[in-house]
Amino acid sequence: MEWMIANMAPLMFGALVLFLLFGYPVAFALAANGIVFGLIGMKLGLLHPAIFQALPERIFGIMANDTLLAIPFFTFMGLVLERSGMAEDLLDTIGQLFGPMRGGLAYAVIFVGALLAATTGVVAASVISMGLISLPIMLRYGYDKRLASGVIAASGTLAQIIPPSLVLIIMADQLGKSVGDMYEGAMVPGLILTGLYVGYVFVLSILKPNACPALPPEARSLRGIKLMVRVLTTLVPPLVLIFLVLGTIFLGIATPTEGGAMGAAGALILAVARKRLSWKLLKQAMETTGKLSSFVVFILVGSTVFGLVFRAVNGDLWVEHLLLSLPGGQLGFLIVVNILVFLLAFFLDFFELSFIIVPLLGPVAEKLGIDLIWFGVLLGVNMQTSFMHPPFGFALFYLRSVAPASIKTTDIYWGAIPFVCIQIIMVALIIIFPGIVSYGDEAQREAARLEKSGEGPAPVDLDTLMRGDASEGSKSQDPSADLLKNLQGGDK
Repeated sequence: MEWMIANMAPLMFGALVLFLLFGYPVAFALAANGIVFGLIGMKLGLLHPAIFQALPERIFGIMANDTLLAIPFFTFMGLVLERSGMAEDLLDTIGQLFGPMRGGLAYAVIFVGALLAATTGVVAASVISMGLISLPIMLRYGYDKRLASGVIAASGTLAQIIPPSLVLIIMADQLGKSVGDMYEGAMVPGLILTGLYVGYVFVLSILKPNACPALPPEARSLRGIKLMVRVLTTLVPPLVLIFLVLGTIFLGIATPTEGGAMGAAGALILAVARKRLSWKLLKQAMETTGKLSSFVVFILVGSTVFGLVFRAVNGDLWVEHLLLSLPGGQLGFLIVVNILVFLLAFFLDFFELSFIIVPLLGPVAEKLGIDLIWFGVLLGVNMQTSFMHPPFGFALFYLRSVAPASIKTTDIYWGAIPFVCIQIIMVALIIIFPGIVSYGDEAQREAARLEKSGEGPAPVDLDTLMRGDASEGSKSQDPSADLLKNLQGGDK
């Protein structure tokens, strides 16, 4: 009995892992673990029955969370854009633009993946639409099967890190930080990762030119002025939408929820302008948005039940002691955490990782003096690998569902491995060069740095300020003290 009381936290965590390995739905596994161990804790006299009285308030707090409203807005926006044919138009136009170059179609897929990421934020929509449209064309013109499938899957996962990413919304919520700051911090790493993908294709086009040939002249139907007009008319609408959504958030004009609402409205306007909005499209988009939003809320409710009991049995202190005792300080913590997240991503979805692991890691990172926005972006890049891991990567499953029979599952897996390695390199770059993740203005970042290092200005003592340093009959030279005295009626 004493042993159980002393080891309740690790037993609870181990039971959760066991439930997940047996394939139980994550939301219900989390909630069931919380309730069962809560009852055991009450039986052992470790917990008070009043602990469960806090649950309704916490669950209603989830329902009233304005930040999470951004998830259905961005999901709906992405689904409407994907079903209205924007991906098809972009791939066709940019494919024509880069067609004369070796690897041109692969570059087009990467750039379209980045644009879709900045407008949709939904990995499934990006991978499926690009797999349906570009994969048959790449195979027709002699692209290597592994390269073609790897480029499509990896480009689709850019929606994981390039704003308006859904995982960054959840990460900001779990770490208690601003979604706008998280988006701003992730923008540069997302663009660098896109550049690394392009660099890999460029190197491969030199080393293995037959793996990614240029389009033959007869396949390039648009040239000259016609091509430029097509590029402008195809690229301008999504770029305007990106500015409306992300620009207003970064400039502080709109909150992420308001930006998401504008994006959803903008997607509907674009679909109407293309004459592709129908009741069927609208119904499909709303049904899928409802399912995904319910999925997120159920996992969040389950993780709230689990987290309440886990903290009550001092599970947060157990995790904190475990991680703070790692050798190497900040660097040791970051290496171990990233390896842990990378391995867990073989089995868990990024939503599950965000709700189960991040709340346990955040307080420890803060105690070690790690900026939580930077930490959230780092974990977001790492969790991107959860979509690309053979054999359980969801992006690989999405691509398999639309790939022709001539592409084997092993081709998709082997094609994904180089891009998983690039994502790991990106994680290392963020750790080595932390300035890559940048948010806020210069003054805000400097104030945060000074506060973290303990070099900031001393806190103001209001009593001293009220008294000032004036002697009898003299007036304080401090205008702040004079102002306070005036407000208090103390300036005689």
